[in-house]
Amino acid sequence: MSHALTSRSPDLRRLRDEGFEVAIVDGQLVVRNIPYVTPAGEIGYGTLVSGLELAGDHTARPGDHVARFAGEQPCDRDGRPLTTLINSVIEEQVGDDIRLRFLFSQKPDDGYRDYYHKMTTYIAMLQGPAQALDPDVTARTHRVVEDDDPDAIFRYLDTATGRAGISASAAKMALDKVAIIGLGGTGAHILDNIAKTMVRQIHLFDGDVFQQHCAFRAPGATPIEQLHRRMNKVDYYTEMYSVMRNGIVAHPYYLTKDNVDELKDMTFVFIAIDDGPPKKHIIAALEKFEIPFIDVGMGLYNVDGAVGGILRVTTSTPRQRNHVHDRHRIPTDAADPDDEYERNIQTGDLNTLNAALAVLQWRKLYGSYLNLSGEHHCTFTIGTGALSGEDHA
Repeated sequence: MSHALTSRSPDLRRLRDEGFEVAIVDGQLVVRNIPYVTPAGEIGYGTLVSGLELAGDHTARPGDHVARFAGEQPCDRDGRPLTTLINSVIEEQVGDDIRLRFLFSQKPDDGYRDYYHKMTTYIAMLQGPAQALDPDVTARTHRVVEDDDPDAIFRYLDTATGRAGISASAAKMALDKVAIIGLGGTGAHILDNIAKTMVRQIHLFDGDVFQQHCAFRAPGATPIEQLHRRMNKVDYYTEMYSVMRNGIVAHPYYLTKDNVDELKDMTFVFIAIDDGPPKKHIIAALEKFEIPFIDVGMGLYNVDGAVGGILRVTTSTPRQRNHVHDRHRIPTDAADPDDEYERNIQTGDLNTLNAALAVLQWRKLYGSYLNLSGEHHCTFTIGTGALSGEDHA
């Protein structure tokens, strides 16, 4: 399917998002797997085809009212031909496998408003008799449809966003390049969230190896065969998420003062490392390049076998940076050896929450989520459940 045409045409996008098997074949609109009644009085599945009127890279109002059908002669529930629908018998070929046999002609008084109106009208006329035999049959199959657009972000179409009615919100996250520095527990969960957004490229920076203890605070479930491979973290996660999307770029090394300029082309950066001294160089470079960023961290302790502490999300933008330095919001000293988190306590759920708070703040910055207070520093206290936002811009 032409993803560009579908995404820019509300009528085609609505057909897709509602679960119809939509495709563009030889420049024509195709909807497959439509239930209908055959002459034998049984339920069959056919294909409906319509010509397309285009205005550049999106659809225009349909220029005619006819459609063609591949399948047996469609009938009513008793096996009688739908003579009010069928105009004539034809022989046409579309693509490699669609042999059209019937021309349909049904015209509303004012014509068809768009292709959603046109195709659903014909689908209802075909599907109605079939549902009289089996109420559960439907043309809304919600089957996986691969995206053959070479420039597509995802390897298959995102039907979740449209179904939820939040396409406009999601489109605000179509950033060019986002970097994640550090693929430990929290960084990996940040990746898990933003990999499902419309960010075109996600750059991963980490020089560490994905080891066995990493699996217990990482997204998903790691096969033991993967652990035997001892992959670099960025390679491991690139392989994992590249089955779903394009644009994952692996940098299997740490960022230092000598290579931090690699961040200069980034649109946004997440910092998810514990080592304070390298952060000084990273933060200085991001401020120099006027790149917004979010730094995440945890301060954990153990009390009688119970883990407590604070999760932190600190945002820095060209509009608001003073709090990072004046209020010392981001630790840049060497890691505290007494911090329970440094002992590799398995805190996958805290990593998930810390990452979710960071991604939520990121989306608020770009208007994808409602942002009424403009906070640039957020903390969650485990023991009390208190969630606070400060440093408002």
